[in-house]
Amino acid sequence: MVNLITLRAAKKRVEKRSIAGVSNRQLHVKLFHSIKVYYFWAHKINNMNFPAELKYTKDHEWIKVEGNVATIGITEFAQRELGDIVYVDIPSVGKTINKDDVFGTVEAVKTVSDLFMPVTGTVDETNLALDSQPELVNSDPYGAGWMVKVTIDAADVDGLLSADAYKAIIGE
Repeated sequence: MVNLITLRAAKKRVEKRSIAGVSNRQLHVKLFHSIKVYYFWAHKINNMNFPAELKYTKDHEWIKVEGNVATIGITEFAQRELGDIVYVDIPSVGKTINKDDVFGTVEAVKTVSDLFMPVTGTVDETNLALDSQPELVNSDPYGAGWMVKVTIDAADVDGLLSADAYKAIIGE
């Protein structure tokens, strides 16, 4: 993925940040570090799965629409950023939640993150397996790790992101 133009750009960034009197070796060490960081993030993102049949949000939720029922969860990128998930708090069945409102939380070892509803809908079903196995969100975010199923107006999904648009947001 890294091409000569990218390497040259990294070298220019390092040179701009350097000050007079910095040795050539120090510049090369800075350049090497910049390249290592780039490779780390490129490898991390390129090995992620973003199913094309799903829609995504800038807040890292995914949504799969089948008729007027939508299944919602968090993306592989989000679960990797959170780390080991230890608890998922999601709403009860029958509750109506507006678009962009918080519909639950995900608790990882070191942080808690809000879940934002990508569309307005009424909760039909919650993933009860997450009560005893929250790690399913880490191991299978687009399958067994889904969070809620809601009844929606299918027109609400028009403003959501495609897989390619979501990849662009997270920096792939």
